[in-house]
Amino acid sequence: MQYRHGDVMIEMVKVLPKTAKRQQHLTLAEGELTGHSHRIEETDAAVMYKDRGGLFLAVTAKVASLVHEEHATIQLPKGIYRVWQQREYTPERIVTVRD
Repeated sequence: MQYRHGDVMIEMVKVLPKTAKRQQHLTLAEGELTGHSHRIEETDAAVMYKDRGGLFLAVTAKVASLVHEEHATIQLPKGIYRVWQQREYTPERIVTVRD
């Protein structure tokens, strides 16, 4: 199961990496241009983790609301997700897309 929320991609995975470290926030991506962020609205509905392989989100409630000021809210069902930002290829380099 995959979701797209602006420049953020979210894919359900089977397990959380064993080396993933719990984070103290629920922000999937900061918006550098607008100041807006892709984040989980309910502070008790999920836990964010970081690993060498990237960012992971564990939705612990029945659903968690993924919000951003410029995108429709997405309801993520309970489960574990890998999170990454869209990137663009240019001949000079690969660039992470920013809102």
